[in-house]
Amino acid sequence: MPRQKQISLKKHKELTAKELDYQINYAPKKIKSSDSINPCLEIIGQENAINSIKLGLNIESTGYNIFVTGPAGTGRTSTIQHLLEQLDLKEPDLKDICYVHNFKNEDAPKVLIFKAGDGCRFKKDMGYLISSIRKAIPKIFISEDFKDRQNRIIREYEGRQKELINKFEEKLTDTGFVMVQIQAGAGVRNEIQPLIDEEPSSLEKLERLSKEGKFSPSRLEELGRVWDSLRREFDVVTVESKKLSDKLDDALAKLELTIVSPLVMDKINLLKKRYPIEKLLIYLDEVEEALLDDLDRFREAQPRRGEEEAPPFRKREPFEEFSVNVILDNSTTETIPIISEKSPSYKNIFGSLERVVDRFGYWRTDFSRIFSGSLLQASGGFYILNALDLLSEQGMWIQLKRALKNQEIQIAGYDPFYMMAGAGIKPEPIPLNVKVVLIGEPHIYNLLLRMDPDFKKVFKVKAEFDNTMKAVNSNFNYYYQFIKRVILDEQLKTFDISGLQAVTEYGMKLAGTRDKITTQFTGIADIVREADYCAAHKKRKIVSRADVYNAIASQKSRVNLLEGKIQEMFDKETIMVSLSGKAVGQINGLSVYSLGEHSFGRPTRITVNTSLGKEGVINIERECDLSGPIHNKGVLVLSGYLRMMFAQDKPLAMAASISFEQSYSGVDGDSASSTEIYAILSSLGNIPIHQGIAVTGSVNQKGEIQPIGGVNYKIEGYFDVCKSKRLTGKQGVIIPHQNVNELMLRPDVIEAVKQKKFHIYPVKTIVDGIEILTGLPGGKRLRSVKFTNGSVMQIVDDKLRQMALDLQFFGRKDNNK
Repeated sequence: MPRQKQISLKKHKELTAKELDYQINYAPKKIKSSDSINPCLEIIGQENAINSIKLGLNIESTGYNIFVTGPAGTGRTSTIQHLLEQLDLKEPDLKDICYVHNFKNEDAPKVLIFKAGDGCRFKKDMGYLISSIRKAIPKIFISEDFKDRQNRIIREYEGRQKELINKFEEKLTDTGFVMVQIQAGAGVRNEIQPLIDEEPSSLEKLERLSKEGKFSPSRLEELGRVWDSLRREFDVVTVESKKLSDKLDDALAKLELTIVSPLVMDKINLLKKRYPIEKLLIYLDEVEEALLDDLDRFREAQPRRGEEEAPPFRKREPFEEFSVNVILDNSTTETIPIISEKSPSYKNIFGSLERVVDRFGYWRTDFSRIFSGSLLQASGGFYILNALDLLSEQGMWIQLKRALKNQEIQIAGYDPFYMMAGAGIKPEPIPLNVKVVLIGEPHIYNLLLRMDPDFKKVFKVKAEFDNTMKAVNSNFNYYYQFIKRVILDEQLKTFDISGLQAVTEYGMKLAGTRDKITTQFTGIADIVREADYCAAHKKRKIVSRADVYNAIASQKSRVNLLEGKIQEMFDKETIMVSLSGKAVGQINGLSVYSLGEHSFGRPTRITVNTSLGKEGVINIERECDLSGPIHNKGVLVLSGYLRMMFAQDKPLAMAASISFEQSYSGVDGDSASSTEIYAILSSLGNIPIHQGIAVTGSVNQKGEIQPIGGVNYKIEGYFDVCKSKRLTGKQGVIIPHQNVNELMLRPDVIEAVKQKKFHIYPVKTIVDGIEILTGLPGGKRLRSVKFTNGSVMQIVDDKLRQMALDLQFFGRKDNNK
């Protein structure tokens, strides 16, 4: 190849140390340390999210619950708590909620709703009512007046019974019969028998005597007719006597009711006046009816009729059904409830039904064993949940959605394995008035939006937290105030102005661009704490920039074990890269290793071999299933660029194989597509490339360089490899010009750039990059579809033209054969 005219790298812009410097110099007037700064009491950098949250909190219509999205650490939960506490709301309309026995259906307990404080008051009043009548009614039953009236009634009915029986006995005597008692098994029975010779004889005995001729048959027949008549009359007397006994019971019951009912009614009427609630009035009527229907329960030392004594493990009070179960008590609540549920299980959210074992061994429950969950505790206020925690609990999303959609809570025993399903009750649903705030990642919101058609009906407001805000002085000031708040909350050391600036610069680096700073304040607070520790370790009283740098380095050292291992492989040349000299078809690309909490960059050798053929660009990684879809797209895009540049007047008669050397775990992303083009051009034109310059950058089909991610990791990673081998002053990187604003490099990298030991070249096109790599003019397309003389593009174009002719010649030769 003839000697080509070299061009100077000065033609291309190289970033200076001053351009790379991103230190913040903002210092409010008269402020030299954090001691002069007021702590931040506001939410920082989330104006749009705050406006959305305020909208959702202030609209009371159904479905205006809030789903808060955004990266963790952006203050989502603290923002919600702060806004709820600062929200200007009207006087809270809080309620007390109670469950009581349903006298019509004991398996469906009734719910009663009171004003705040009235629930416990009603429970106390009901307890006093039952307690007072339990004391008063037994005293009535043993009073002299009651006993006298009771005895008069008993004597009256017993006299009437005696008179009825005496009349019958007189008739028996007149007819010569008598009533005798005969043993019948374990008991006795009454039998009418005639008197024969002053002795009672049964008709069966007389029949035997008649058959033996010892008793007159006519006499026997006459006695039989009389016995039948007397027997029928005896049955009538028995019925009448039973009726008199029943009337006696009714009269005694009426007496008891007449004396007791005024007492019970007066006390219940007092409650009705105190609690004029329609549903409660109906319940009190049922209480009155139940009390008066079973007065035996008031007779102390006597079992209730039809009831056996309960076993020791399940004693049941005779007045248990008149108790009141207050499941929501707001008697001491003065502000709107704000409940944050950290463990969203079914029991914790919706409540539970406690079960006990009855004497038959079955699981049972009743209204007194109903317990509320945190969702009901938030009634009339706000309820905060983490979306991931909620969805991690089986069935909880469906239950919560149903409660919000129907605006009621159905407390039930949660038994997914049906082990105790036969012992359930179904309490009356409780009206639900609560604003739910769900906090989750954006992908959870999108998942629910896509998979559940009801999601948007119950969560109509989306509040999206941003992870960055503008890097302007006002926000720097907020950063300083936030640092002061962390210092005060955790009693840390004072930060001087350089320490405040260094923490803010760290926030800028986390944001990934110089015109933004992160709003993920969890990481910022961690650095503040660790910088305080580093200062204490050095026995310094004030935290400075050096301590912040030490904290950042210490944080990295805890997670960069793999990075160190890989660097050792570069040092031992186990991983092969060339950092000096020139080579054809070989170039250093830059890649990023992501390990979750830590990312770092390192160079990768990319090689290209070209030959005559029709295959075009061959992606070896793809052929081995080690290439991801984005990398595959990048290879196809660079193929389009080659066709645009060199196949306008001839076919591309080449085969170019691209390989990421020593790559065994897969490659993805298109940030190496420009690097691959440079290697292809080098191989086609047999033009050597400077091995000290690594390249990163995506490219489109027009040859324009496009921005990539992880630019700082890539530059610092390559710098570390070069530094470990020795910086020659000819090493550097080529990056897309759009990424310049994202450069926030370590101080040692900036210092090396300042001393001209390391170089950073931003480029806009493939032509710019190839000139830096080869030292030759890139070339421009002329009107004749050719390129400027002596340029890289002309050399490559001439080579491809010759390859096309050669392929045509060999094709003819094969046909002649």
